[in-house]
Amino acid sequence: MIDVLVVDDDFHVAEINSRYVSRIQGFRVMGRAHTAAEALRAVERGSVDLMLLDHYLPDEDGLQLVRRLRRLGHETDVIMISAAHGAEQVSSALRNGVLQYLVKPFTFAALRAKLISYAQMRDRLDRSDSLGQGEVDEIFGTLHTPVRAELPPKGYSAATTEHIRDVLLRAGKALSAQEVADLTGVSRSTAQRYLKHLQECGTVQLALKYGGAGRPEHHYETAHGALRPRPR
Repeated sequence: MIDVLVVDDDFHVAEINSRYVSRIQGFRVMGRAHTAAEALRAVERGSVDLMLLDHYLPDEDGLQLVRRLRRLGHETDVIMISAAHGAEQVSSALRNGVLQYLVKPFTFAALRAKLISYAQMRDRLDRSDSLGQGEVDEIFGTLHTPVRAELPPKGYSAATTEHIRDVLLRAGKALSAQEVADLTGVSRSTAQRYLKHLQECGTVQLALKYGGAGRPEHHYETAHGALRPRPR
């Protein structure tokens, strides 16, 4: 297993990113940190293979933390996550050994692609003592393969899809289409359409709620607890 430390000053975002990581085979979240100081303490305790690091932290920015980790001799791998993606910042990330850079906002598919390529790189390095030029090129190529955006089907908005998914994630319980509509600001029919789409994708599952007389009410929740953090 690859142990991941999720670092983000926003508690909710850190929770979502942790649940994303927990859905990917071979990875587990060993902790979350909301400041650079907390992240450094977690690394110093050991057992951090990879850090998902937000750039904006309350005590120092992510790149400053990476530089400090390197000065202290910590070799924890870093994937930077940030809404800021200016050329100077990206260049600084590269110079300080950041392996990958993920621009906010991103989808689960984008993060999954980054983590899978990272796992493939580790596996190839672990299996070889000596590498030829072709193997080296293949490793670097795998690590830096561009992430292709997953386009939603015609008639669906990626932003609305993610918003509805995040509302269900934040709720932590099954919601009706009307409740989703109220929380997202879309119409009930739109909420139903997107919930059906998410159900077909396997992200959401249907939960029947039995109340009084009549047909059971359809509620929706994240599929099979896939977005819930793994017990540690």
